[in-house]
Amino acid sequence: MNRPIVLVACLALLMFATACQPQATQTTQATPDTREADESTLREWDAQWSKAASAKDVDKTVSYYADDALVLPPNGPVPTSKDALRKTWEGMLTAPGFSGGWKATKVEVAKSGDIGFVSGTWEFTWNDAKGKPVTDRGKFVEVVKKQANGQWKCVTDIWNSELPLPGDKK
Repeated sequence: MNRPIVLVACLALLMFATACQPQATQTTQATPDTREADESTLREWDAQWSKAASAKDVDKTVSYYADDALVLPPNGPVPTSKDALRKTWEGMLTAPGFSGGWKATKVEVAKSGDIGFVSGTWEFTWNDAKGKPVTDRGKFVEVVKKQANGQWKCVTDIWNSELPLPGDKK
């Protein structure tokens, strides 16, 4: 006789405990896929960055980097501060006879919309020690991250030359 009462009491407790569990009040919504728009924005962003460099605007060129960006320029040391990064670009952009820029050939953004990359080709010309124009060209990859304010900033930048090393018989 006690057994049915205990069973009913246990079932009632189980139902009560289950009913008291917090229910999910928010519905999970899929993040909208904005990759196409983000990629278009990044392509234009990168074109404007190249335009700033072509115009020899050091401050604007450096403004495209995040404060803690890793920049790996060719034939030189890695700048370890924003000031060192500025000096790297200043040395390039103010070199006698400097001209050039870069063009994105591939732009991809993660589905999350917060990180992406831009790759492409670049070409720069400047005068050598004798005043003769020298042209170098190569390829680059930029890793970009959307900041809290919605702006894109470059967090990693590497570019390297396609010209053979001196003495290389290619």
